[in-house]
Amino acid sequence: MADVSVYYFMRRRGPAGEKILSKRMATLETTRGMGEPVMESRILVDHTEVDSNGFLIGGVDNESRPMDEDWAQIRSLERRANSRDCEALQLNKSTEASRKFMLGLESRELRNQAQKLKKHRADLMAGELGARIDAQVSVQLEGSRTR
Repeated sequence: MADVSVYYFMRRRGPAGEKILSKRMATLETTRGMGEPVMESRILVDHTEVDSNGFLIGGVDNESRPMDEDWAQIRSLERRANSRDCEALQLNKSTEASRKFMLGLESRELRNQAQKLKKHRADLMAGELGARIDAQVSVQLEGSRTR
């Protein structure tokens, strides 16, 4: 089990050396030779979500919609919880009981966070669907008035 911090970073580009925000997130080690990390963008992910070059695999980019960001965070929370569950299963019951207990607590908390995000995402989706339906009804009503 290993949580890894990943960040967006500012890169220099072109002859003027203008700073642009990276499209992908990466570990601090990876960003060292590429640009300056944006510390406020830090998120924790499971080690299985980072490739061998230190970049977040299948993450969202900095222009993603909130629902996509929620989905990526839900996936990461669930992977981190699974990682803790797997580690707890491998521990010796008698000698490492306190560690096993802590892993269980962490796993439950991560799953609770994921559940809250799932609800938030479902609310966003329902709102978006409602807005689409309202727009279609409005267009249909406008069309029936002009006939």
